[in-house]
Amino acid sequence: MTTAQTEGLIGMLIVLAILVLLVAPAVTGIVRDRRIDRQIKEAQQHRGTSRRVARTV
Repeated sequence: MTTAQTEGLIGMLIVLAILVLLVAPAVTGIVRDRRIDRQIKEAQQHRGTSRRVARTV
């Protein structure tokens, strides 16, 4: 492996690392938002079923 190839490889790895650092917060935010949305949906469904039971009693 020549010096130019080594420098090219190091440059590509640095760019990849920067890309990961920029994308990681966005991905974690998306995952967190989906988890919260799922929890809200489950709470609404639970609340809806408990209201139906309360009305029939």
